[in-house]
Amino acid sequence: MATKIEAILYLKGQPLSIAEIAEYAGCDRATAEEGIIELIDDYAHRDSALEVVETPNGYSLQLRSGFQELVQTLIPVELGVGALRTLAAIALHSPITQTELVNLRGSGAYQHVQELVGLGFVRKRRQADSRSFSLQVTEKFHQYFQLEQLPHPFVSNHDELNQ
Repeated sequence: MATKIEAILYLKGQPLSIAEIAEYAGCDRATAEEGIIELIDDYAHRDSALEVVETPNGYSLQLRSGFQELVQTLIPVELGVGALRTLAAIALHSPITQTELVNLRGSGAYQHVQELVGLGFVRKRRQADSRSFSLQVTEKFHQYFQLEQLPHPFVSNHDELNQ
């Protein structure tokens, strides 16, 4: 039964309650509980990147926490066009205040900044002399987009001639 439960957890890819496991496995709750306990014990004694854990939403087959860095490295981040444009604005004008960014990109930039900070692409720090935050790209941004350094903000030909 443990092998069948393992297959169910793998195929569903989300936490499942004992009742759901029993239903998918075609067995009673007691048998499902025995199977899940056997599976948890089996994974606990394996040298494996996977583990079976109980979450608030049920039991889940998942990657051990020590491998989360691989997830961030190997699975591409999905960013919408707006968030990408906001990230580009931050990268090109880094450091930039959140106020300046909102003036450039509109009020949707607040949500984009929150998303980009959560993904680790942008660092947000409160400025001592202002109520605004200073935003700049992180090392993760450079690694993810494979950029060693960014070009300076766009300079028009007229500006170049006057320097």
